[in-house]
Amino acid sequence: MTSPPSPSPASRPALPVVLDWLERALDRTAERPLVVGVSGPQGCGKSTLCAELVRRLSLRGRRAVAVSIDDFYWPHAAQRALAAAHPGNPYLEHRGYPGTHDVPLGVATLAALRDAGAEAVAVPAYDKGAHGGRGDRAPREAWPVVTGPFDAVLLEGWMLGFRPVPEASLPDPRLVPANAALADYAAWHRSLDALVHLVAERLADVVEWRVDAERARREAAASGLSDAEARDYVLRFLPAYRTWGPGLLADPGIPGPVLRATVRRDRSIGDVALRPALGPPSPFPGE
Repeated sequence: MTSPPSPSPASRPALPVVLDWLERALDRTAERPLVVGVSGPQGCGKSTLCAELVRRLSLRGRRAVAVSIDDFYWPHAAQRALAAAHPGNPYLEHRGYPGTHDVPLGVATLAALRDAGAEAVAVPAYDKGAHGGRGDRAPREAWPVVTGPFDAVLLEGWMLGFRPVPEASLPDPRLVPANAALADYAAWHRSLDALVHLVAERLADVVEWRVDAERARREAAASGLSDAEARDYVLRFLPAYRTWGPGLLADPGIPGPVLRATVRRDRSIGDVALRPALGPPSPFPGE
């Protein structure tokens, strides 16, 4: 479950734009909780943004809860087994890529949060600092418990909305199993009513964001990846952005409203575009 860190100055410019858009979307779907995806590259500020949206909405009398696809990673032992089944494949050696998540657990959790009345819901949690920063699922007794009903359920993730591409177009044959695994994630995408799509202005910034995030984790918990390990880890994801990112840019794949915004190196928001639904249409970047 997304923890509630204090909003950093760099994340604040995104907040008013997304908050206004989200409230207008909620006004149009008052009969049931709105499930909103927040897709964006690692380290761009998704978790901070979602936590602050939950806080701000509560001040306005609306109840929201935020979870991350990171909450649904396989336990450490299952991840090690996955890596052993694909020896030499850098994309499945560690957590992160399609295929390293417990998709059914994510589906069940989203359904429980969406349908929650006044009952409590236990939300899976993942300890990224375990095993020297390689991570492990937290024991069930440590999972946070939230109580509905909710007006909005926010699901954030770096690869949310990615869909398989023709195998012949893959730049590296070692991406084949991850590309095939993406088909299962359609079960998450079908749950979404709306999407916030954050796009890095420069792909190289993703590397520095991830290094920054691991430094903060080490300072806060005295555990995490070193700068070199964090850089090696995130460099493995650049082929994913290049392979599956264009498909998400071309077609978000959901019928509901979409807000797309570019994110600058300092994590401030650049251009913003809305898919027609909540306001006048404006073109997405590159379309």
